[in-house]
Amino acid sequence: MAETSVAAQGQRVLTEVAAKELLAAQGIPVVPTRLARSRAEAIRLAKELGLPVVLKVASPDIIHKSDVGGVRLNLASLTQVDKAYGEIIARARAHVPHAVIEGIAVQAMAKPGIEVAAGLTRDRTFGPVVMFGLGGISVEILNDVAFRVVPLGPKDARAMLREIHGFPMLQGYRGAPPVDLSALEDLLLKLSTLAEQRPEISEIDLNPVFAYPNGALAVDARILLA
Repeated sequence: MAETSVAAQGQRVLTEVAAKELLAAQGIPVVPTRLARSRAEAIRLAKELGLPVVLKVASPDIIHKSDVGGVRLNLASLTQVDKAYGEIIARARAHVPHAVIEGIAVQAMAKPGIEVAAGLTRDRTFGPVVMFGLGGISVEILNDVAFRVVPLGPKDARAMLREIHGFPMLQGYRGAPPVDLSALEDLLLKLSTLAEQRPEISEIDLNPVFAYPNGALAVDARILLA
């Protein structure tokens, strides 16, 4: 299998731990995530964060962690954490032999919600652009997304949510409670602010973001720096 790494010359990927620290500093809610550089540290962090946890390979050279076997979900015991740590390292090295592996990201297993996606990219013509759509594989398969050029105002963020075809999912579908639309709008506005304040950020991908009746939480985060 070909190595999964940064394709664009002159760009680098922040590890998920670093990406979430940057987002949290902006006020964007993220799942607590810590970096373990050993099995013992992974077990200690799992205890601190509380089981079940998720383990992910932390490498600036691996973008799509799931493709290389670099993610293990819903680890409910410390024995599973110990075993998964070694398996993730071994699989990542087998798929991407020359990758720099900084360790393993340990994060709390978030309560499921409605999956949405949000992001930022820099268009050659229009400059920084914020994106919103349904999350998971829906954003790739259905391409049901809305875009706005930075800077965004509250009206822009509100319109983006209502522009996608999947908006009824957010309003409450088949008896499900509606999600916190104001929390999602706030997330988009903060991405817009981040684009203006940090011009070195070339791309942000938050997928999925779990939307809840009260609040929203970025579960996975990828940030590319120019």
